[in-house]
Amino acid sequence: MAERTRQAIQSGRNVVDMTLGEPDFPTPAHIGEAAVRAIAEGLTRYTPINGSIRLREAIVNKFRKDNGIDCTLADISVGCGGKQVVYQAFLATLNRGDQVLIPAPYWASYADIVGMNGGVLKPLQTQPETGYALLPEVLEAAISEKTKWLVLNSPSNPSGTAYAPEQLLEFAEVIRRSKNQSFLILVDDIYEHILFDGLEFATLAALAPDLKDRILTVNGVSKAYSMTGWRVGYACGPRPLIEAMTKVQMQINSHTSSVSQAAAAAALEGPQDEVIRRCGVFQHRRDLLLNRFSKISGMHTPRPQGAFYLFPDMRALIGKKEPGGSVITDDVNLAAYLLEKGVAVVPGSGFGMPGFLRLSYATSDENLHLAAERIQAVAASLS
Repeated sequence: MAERTRQAIQSGRNVVDMTLGEPDFPTPAHIGEAAVRAIAEGLTRYTPINGSIRLREAIVNKFRKDNGIDCTLADISVGCGGKQVVYQAFLATLNRGDQVLIPAPYWASYADIVGMNGGVLKPLQTQPETGYALLPEVLEAAISEKTKWLVLNSPSNPSGTAYAPEQLLEFAEVIRRSKNQSFLILVDDIYEHILFDGLEFATLAALAPDLKDRILTVNGVSKAYSMTGWRVGYACGPRPLIEAMTKVQMQINSHTSSVSQAAAAAALEGPQDEVIRRCGVFQHRRDLLLNRFSKISGMHTPRPQGAFYLFPDMRALIGKKEPGGSVITDDVNLAAYLLEKGVAVVPGSGFGMPGFLRLSYATSDENLHLAAERIQAVAASLS
């Protein structure tokens, strides 16, 4: 959809792009300045495979200060974005037929990475009525002897669902009493700093330290610091897993750019006020769209607690006809029709939830109002 959107824009059409999971803010100036200094100082050579000493020290301090996770430099893996960290974790551990439990809707790349490494995705169904939150009983029923990983992403892409401490503690209890005591848990905290309504962020390794030797906590600088193009993600986890991931990375890309690592260290070590301010902007945009969408018949939009996406239930519009007589057969078809009318969104099918759409509100208020007007017009035109 992002590529089709680019083509439509290049052809001269007016399209509000709500497809990409990327903040629309620039990287804060002090981070770019740190990268320039790194070049001037000659920090352009190889670094250790699992990250420079300075960056890993910054990550260790971040985990201790922000999350209450005690770790050392040897427990840290740095990759080219959170995606590479996830890929290396699965590549290092999955055998053909191993099951990976992931609440749906899920980030589409999880599914592809699992399949590319011989694993089997086992979606855990959630409901819009409960804000797409995984229920402990659903998790408990899904765990089997074939389970190798459980993936938890909070706040979530695409739903914005964020788990409170008491919900994570319920998951921990399920994990403790499971007959399978060998599966691992990947906790993706990449949207940690984009959390709304005064909610306090929580992560499983801090709440359940007895499970720490089974938890890989993944994070990065892409979302909070608007550094998507710098490609720096990182993780803290059990030493044997980190060592295996490092061996894998050694033969893939050696390490992340030394200049990007210097910039990431500056992001973690430096002032955080701009991160907080931007979170407030995202909350304002969420509320703007929720207000506009509440007036659109056939569109049910749960209220996300974080990230910068809405994941509305559009099933009431599936099966209706366009003014020209063509039937909206599914969410892919609906997304294509919306693109024709000037709004680019992503079908929910790619996130394991057909009949839904993902909309990124990482764009201006003006664009959001325009997108809401166009979506409302499309919904009203269907019969």
